[in-house]
Amino acid sequence: MIIASACLLGLKCRWDGRIYPQEKQLINLPDLIAVCPEQLGGLATPREPARIINGNGFDVLDNRARVINASGVDVTGEFIRGARAVLEIARKYNVDQVVLKERSPSCGVHCIYQGKTLAAGMGVTCALLLREGITILSSEEIGKLHA
Repeated sequence: MIIASACLLGLKCRWDGRIYPQEKQLINLPDLIAVCPEQLGGLATPREPARIINGNGFDVLDNRARVINASGVDVTGEFIRGARAVLEIARKYNVDQVVLKERSPSCGVHCIYQGKTLAAGMGVTCALLLREGITILSSEEIGKLHA
């Protein structure tokens, strides 16, 4: 089984409510589960953009950094709740690979926005899944997927 960020499949879950172009390599996979950690954490679509402040996803999980939206509201709890929901799904369905949307404060694999700056680091969901030993691929690495 494979999990993929729902936005990569053309589902309307991006922060701005826009639909992301579908990733053809993912759409046709038979054992695919689409998830949006931010929606699973209780955030609406559309929603204000959010950024990790003072760290990365690991730092958020370890309570050393926060996720703050554009209005300054702390949405750390929602991001952690969403990450835990994805982990629960991954465990329930014996998921062995996850494809996540790069640059997202939830799903970023190699880079995320810290404040207004793009920086090396991973999002909250990516960090939690990686800690649990699940193979993570960036949306920019779909060619490496083992279906």
